[in-house]
Amino acid sequence: MKFGTSGLRGLSVDLKGRASALYATAFGKYLLQTGKARAGDVILIGRDFRDSSPEISVNCAGALATLGFRIFDCGTVPTPALALYGLESNAACLMVTGSHIPADRNGIKFYRPDGEIDKSDEAAITALAAEIERTGEAVTQAPAPAETEEHEAICRQLFFERNAALLPRGALSGLKVGVYQHSSVARDLLVDVLAHYGAEITALGRSESFIPVDTEAVSDETIALMKHWVSEHKFDAIVSTDGDGDRPLVADETGTPLRGDLLGLVAASFLGAGTVVTPVTSNSGIEAAGSFAVRRTRVGSPFVISAMEEAVAAGKDHVMGFEANGGLLTATPFDINDRAVRALPTRDCFIPMLAILSLAAIRRQPLSAVAASYHLPFAAADRLENFPLETSAALMEHLRASDENLSAFLQPIGEVATKSDIDGLRVTLRDGSIIHFRPSGNAPEMRCYTEAGSEAAALELLNTGLNRITDWAGAR
Repeated sequence: MKFGTSGLRGLSVDLKGRASALYATAFGKYLLQTGKARAGDVILIGRDFRDSSPEISVNCAGALATLGFRIFDCGTVPTPALALYGLESNAACLMVTGSHIPADRNGIKFYRPDGEIDKSDEAAITALAAEIERTGEAVTQAPAPAETEEHEAICRQLFFERNAALLPRGALSGLKVGVYQHSSVARDLLVDVLAHYGAEITALGRSESFIPVDTEAVSDETIALMKHWVSEHKFDAIVSTDGDGDRPLVADETGTPLRGDLLGLVAASFLGAGTVVTPVTSNSGIEAAGSFAVRRTRVGSPFVISAMEEAVAAGKDHVMGFEANGGLLTATPFDINDRAVRALPTRDCFIPMLAILSLAAIRRQPLSAVAASYHLPFAAADRLENFPLETSAALMEHLRASDENLSAFLQPIGEVATKSDIDGLRVTLRDGSIIHFRPSGNAPEMRCYTEAGSEAAALELLNTGLNRITDWAGAR
């Protein structure tokens, strides 16, 4: 088990066993020991549609009930909806989800009553889990009574009401939008919210088996599906999310996915942000694309949240963040559509989608033209799946060991101008292009991000970078 960029992750078969009860027990003990919750308080539990998620949820509920908590089962709801319900009711939350990773893996996201846990919380929970293991303390895996009546409906309604007040009535009238539903827990809410604003909606690709959709590295299969659908239905856009509904996927009228950091940028303008926090992997053109201040972080919502909290502590207002996957976080309230909307400091996919769709409707432009109007450097990203963690660690150690090692590795690609070691290794080449190598924080994957002066150049740089990684690993 390991905390990654967002929550605990591991193999589904392990989490279905003692591990989920162990970490739920550690989480509950942490809440009690720090005074963030007391025995008798409510903990909300939600889950995604993976086959393993119901059993893991039951394990977690049993462990927390043994510590004296009341359990409200919120069913299959989006992570931001569960987090909002927790904030509104001052309750801690636990979301069983592996987000976008394959179904043989799963995870747990933890929320204090005041929002998503941070890195210090993760360290404390990990230490408590290790102490329970060291002492041989029993943890409960048996099912426990959970209050289910209406909590899923309440959670969904709160989230719908939040999103149904962000735009003027009829703001999306005239747009023809496909909703790729697959196995996302946000699939029905997406249809309801977009239809509420007058868009003509067609639901697509609903699946009863889990389909991993990574909105940051959209698979060729998903792109092919979307291109087929826009050709068949003449959509203005196709929208979707990852498994737990906190990362947006928006494709334009050609079926081409828009980058998540572009969606975040559009959302920043939509909100009137004063300070924007985003990881180093987001497009390098963000700073020049708006009137807001930009703070860069490592990859992962805990790092974005920490930097947002620092900005608020420094007296900044209108503070928000977004990740390269498009997930939006707000640290302060925002006035939207003449309504104060409370802060939601966890990833949310709805505001970025609504922001860019409404902009296309206002401008009466296709999404491809809206995207092009921001003049960001062309960017590309992909990953090598099932890439051993020890191999990615060895590669990063090799590249960091000396300038000579890095230069030799990049010799077929270009000459190093500058480099950044904030998260992974981000290299600016002499021709101004960028290549960034970074092991995933959630899974055995090696990620590569590139920027260049044209789409073709960015893709060529990406493919060359992935091939260099593969060649290096094969030569070990």
